[in-house]
Amino acid sequence: MAEGILEINDGSFETEVIQSDKPVLVDFWAPWCGPCKAIAPIMEELVGDFGDKLKFTKFNVDDSPVTPGKYGIRAIPTLILFKDGEISEQIVGMVAKSKLEESINKIL
Repeated sequence: MAEGILEINDGSFETEVIQSDKPVLVDFWAPWCGPCKAIAPIMEELVGDFGDKLKFTKFNVDDSPVTPGKYGIRAIPTLILFKDGEISEQIVGMVAKSKLEESINKIL
């Protein structure tokens, strides 16, 4: 796991995401997912750019299926930006770094 990206699961989601004092980007992914692997280096770059203002997390949907079910995750990767415990934006699939930066800037 890249430095600055926190691995979370059903047990830690409430504390790390919903109760977080700063906005959180949750990357719902699975180890077998090609696009999930492709987006990982972009996430690492974003941590370098926004890591002081935004919490970056990864959520393995295979290991913890309850939370993805609750949020209606049907495809991965799905990236959800949370602010004050609420969904601010949801991005499904592989997207350009510029699109992610735009979404992040909107909530900061």
